[in-house]
Amino acid sequence: MPMREAIEKLTAREANEYSEEDFALFAEFKAALNRGEIRAAERNGDGRWETNAWVKRGILLGFRMGSIVDMSAESGLQFLDKDTYPIRKFSLADRVRIVPGGSSIRDGAFVAPGVVCMPPMFVNVGAYVDEGTMIDSHALVGSCAQIGKRVHLSAAAQIGGVLEPVGAVPVVIEDDVLVGGGCGIYEGTVVRERAVLAAGVILTGSTPVYDLAREKIYQRTAEGPLEIPAGAVVVPGSRNVRSEVGKAWGLSLYAPVIVKYRDEKTDRAVQLEDYLR
Repeated sequence: MPMREAIEKLTAREANEYSEEDFALFAEFKAALNRGEIRAAERNGDGRWETNAWVKRGILLGFRMGSIVDMSAESGLQFLDKDTYPIRKFSLADRVRIVPGGSSIRDGAFVAPGVVCMPPMFVNVGAYVDEGTMIDSHALVGSCAQIGKRVHLSAAAQIGGVLEPVGAVPVVIEDDVLVGGGCGIYEGTVVRERAVLAAGVILTGSTPVYDLAREKIYQRTAEGPLEIPAGAVVVPGSRNVRSEVGKAWGLSLYAPVIVKYRDEKTDRAVQLEDYLR
């Protein structure tokens, strides 16, 4: 039976007990996530990102199947979590660089060769992190987030997870994007290739983004998530509150602003030194 069909059959079952065959199926499913053979979301032929809802249901199944066990490290720190999602083990053959200092990657996440993990950072189950990406200190890659090639997630960047609802597209960061320090990208936002997010930019499904260069406003719609165009350079900004009391109080609201599109000067400013990898 194909894996998708088997997982969907198991998730549809109302059960509190699982057989050895069920756990073997889930282990096979998780191994396929680790290898990047199945993903929570993928880009279709039109360039749009689509959710693989059955994969997200399979991930949720793991929480239902699991029992809380002691995962405490030898250092004496206590970790008590579902036995279906231990810390993922790596070897030199994986060619992933994990610098010492408290980082962890949950089992069921794909991390490609050439990824660099600076401590402490965390990658959650269902995430997909492609080749050459750097995950800097205190950065989070949430459950099912999709991170492209050669992305730089700067210190304290938060890439939100979208595990539920299962039909929702997770946060997507495409190839060659720079996510500045302290940025937060949430609620299924899609950041297209080569975009640059300056430090402190926050993107959510309810945040309008103002494009000064093209004189447009981008928002989430009923048909799709908020999308940041390819090559956009986004900085934190503000807009005035137009109500009378807002004017009287001198209030303004946070607003991400696209000030320009990537050029040679931007490329030089954001280029990562090869020796850091």
